This record gives sequence, C-alpha cells and structure tokens, in this order.
Amino acid sequence: MNKLSAAQIKTALTAVPDWKKQGSTITRTFQFKDFPAAIKFVNAVAKLAEKAWHHPDIDIRWNQVSLTVTTHDAGGLTEKDFALAAQFDRVG
Repeated sequence: MNKLSAAQIKTALTAVPDWKKQGSTITRTFQFKDFPAAIKFVNAVAKLAEKAWHHPDIDIRWNQVSLTVTTHDAGGLTEKDFALAAQFDRVG
C-alpha cells in the first residue's frame, strides 16, 4: 500500500467525517451507554481488524472507545486505514 498524499487524505476524510487526522494517524472516539456495550464494540472491531490483518490502537474507558489507525509499514495513512475506519463506523 502506498502512503496517501495530503490531498488524498483530505478527500478520504470526507467518507469518514467523524474521524480526525492526528499526525500520521486517524482517530475517533465512540461513546456507548455502558461498559458492556463498549466491550461488545471492541470485540466487533477485533474481528474486523483480524480479518483485514490491520489492527488499530484501542483505548477503552468506561463507556468510550478510542481507535487510532495508521499503516506503519507505509509510514502513514493509506487507503486501507480509511476502509477499515468505515467498517468500524458501521459497527459503532
């Protein structure tokens, strides 16, 4: 996967508007009614990530889950990151 240019990243962010660029990553915090709902989401994210063989950094709080995605091998953001972010949005 090739690293996206700044213009390509700006365009890709329009498809996942709740995600924000931070350095060479994109990040989003999901909020849930309680801890069990947050963990259910994390389990769904884990299945998607494992299937894609592309794993986010996950920060779990009581009713919030923050995900951070980047393609380390490419040294920044790729199409794969935005595709996975869209999948996470669908289960969130």
